[in-house]
Amino acid sequence: MPKIVKSSDIHGQTYDVTVDQLAWRPAAYAIVVHNGKILLTKQHKTFHLPGGGVNLGEMPEAAAIREVLEETGLIVDNPRLAGQISTFFTYGHGDKIKHVQSILLYYRCDYVGGNLSTAGFEAGEKLIGELAEWIPVQDLDTINAGSTINWRSLIKETLSR
Repeated sequence: MPKIVKSSDIHGQTYDVTVDQLAWRPAAYAIVVHNGKILLTKQHKTFHLPGGGVNLGEMPEAAAIREVLEETGLIVDNPRLAGQISTFFTYGHGDKIKHVQSILLYYRCDYVGGNLSTAGFEAGEKLIGELAEWIPVQDLDTINAGSTINWRSLIKETLSR
């Protein structure tokens, strides 16, 4: 009998998934705070940390820097591991549903400069992505966070160090 894991999607629906249905996806995310505000991306009117999948041959720290530039137009540097979370998640629509086992690495990064932009969006991001925003850190609990992971607690822990 194949091993079954529980996976969930952004809407809270859970799935029983056999291990052979899983894809592996390491991901890197950036925690960027500047002048009391945190940099967040926006999709479907929900906020996310900038970040995403680590490409083969790419170090996770470099992926965090690259993803910030692609998703926000901003330049960051000096990534320092702030935490990690392992998860199973499901995304997609109809017959294009994908089940993923992921390790999410979170890096505290220093803001260097640049202008907020959507110019680096990939094709799929152009359909759903919005311009990133600087949100006051004290407003973290009031924003609509879109994720299967509660990254707000990780940010608060990171900023309290």
